[in-house]
Amino acid sequence: MDTTPAPATAPTTPSPGPSTPDKLSRWRIAAFALPAAPIAALGLPIVVYLPPFYADQMGLGLAVVGAIFMITRFWDVFTDPVLGVMSDHYKTRWGRRRHWIVLSVPIMLVSVYMLFMPQAPVTWVYLLVWMVIAYIGWTLLTISHMSWGAELTPDYNERSTVQGFREVALIAGMILVLLVPVFIEQMQPENVASARVASMGWYVLILLPLTVLIAVWVVPERQVADPVHVPWREAVAILTRNQPLRRVLLADLLGGLSGGIVTAMFLFLASDVLKLQNASLLILVYLTSGCVFVPLVVRLSYIWGKHRTLAYSSLFSGATVPLIFLVQPGDLWFALVIWVMLGVNMGAGPFLFRSIMADVADHDHVEGGNARTGLFYSLLTMTNKVGAALAIGFAYPVLDLIGFAPGAENTAAAEDGLRMLYVIPPAIISVAVAWVMWNFPIDEARQSENRRILTQRAAAAEGAGGTSGASVAPLGRT
Repeated sequence: MDTTPAPATAPTTPSPGPSTPDKLSRWRIAAFALPAAPIAALGLPIVVYLPPFYADQMGLGLAVVGAIFMITRFWDVFTDPVLGVMSDHYKTRWGRRRHWIVLSVPIMLVSVYMLFMPQAPVTWVYLLVWMVIAYIGWTLLTISHMSWGAELTPDYNERSTVQGFREVALIAGMILVLLVPVFIEQMQPENVASARVASMGWYVLILLPLTVLIAVWVVPERQVADPVHVPWREAVAILTRNQPLRRVLLADLLGGLSGGIVTAMFLFLASDVLKLQNASLLILVYLTSGCVFVPLVVRLSYIWGKHRTLAYSSLFSGATVPLIFLVQPGDLWFALVIWVMLGVNMGAGPFLFRSIMADVADHDHVEGGNARTGLFYSLLTMTNKVGAALAIGFAYPVLDLIGFAPGAENTAAAEDGLRMLYVIPPAIISVAVAWVMWNFPIDEARQSENRRILTQRAAAAEGAGGTSGASVAPLGRT
């Protein structure tokens, strides 16, 4: 950690003005968060609804669909750091992030239409190609949006507020996209499954351009330091010796693995094992619980710190997931109680990881002298996707192996096997995440020191007549 005093020409404390930005207004944070709603509205169907839809309705089968979704996730892993570096290095008069978000919109619109409104019969090549294109647009959008949020404020706690708003928008987007098929089902279309998936697609097609327009028009970017060229060997060495980065990525990889297991098998568990007629209601309760608890978790993170709050949330999840073993077939009310408790960690973990990663990017800037927020968020999304890819590539073949058939009358052994696969690995993983994050080294005091060092360096560069771009004056509209 670079804690050496700044040059004598630099002030010892941050001066007022552009180096100490005012708190963000709640309206501006809300406008920034809006595109998270269609991001989530696409993400939920891709992991929950599209795999069973293509496996069953489109006739591709569990093994083929599981393999395709695993392959496309690994493709996304390759594109993540590439698009993250692009987002860091190429600026326009709008700043560094907003033009990439706008560019992602047409890519998303075309791929969503093709994936959610397929004309049967489809082949595995069709699904593979459009999933690859969709993930390119989605990755460009999510990395740029998360990086933009990290750069909106340097404050340790305000970053949690920004990411908390974004998390509420994400969960609200998922809730609303689940309500759309409910209205479609009331219309009793000829093919309910196809109409349900198509309605989710139209939701994204309408909401995405509107929310992006509002966000990029209303919210300015803060000017941050331009990244400098670092030889790739040196850059990799800096990353690999960054212990806080390694811990966040490991915990996020584990979280992606756990989340991938439960999302890939949720519909099978709810419909075929628990015999619940309305699985969508269970998801709605789960998401609503996550949304309701986000403000409380934000407040707790102010008291306990982000990493300890994340650890406590993971331990709570590890203790509640095994309660699924107690749910009897057809017992909707008890299932609803369990999923309310599971929703607490669903709302806490993701936004805390993103807020912590902003602090890790500052730590890297202090140690390596380079601002690489986009790269760091690409690594965060990459590890989560690796976990999700491994999960679906593992879970679906195992279901085939134990003789589980979706929508059919399964043996008691097959149903018990699915329930064990759904519960035991995520419970163990939740405890592992808590262990990894318990003594995380960057707390509020460490983050404040990192910002002091960066502010002094920026002041020294400005005093010397430099043009490092480290000033935090806003760009674009004010």
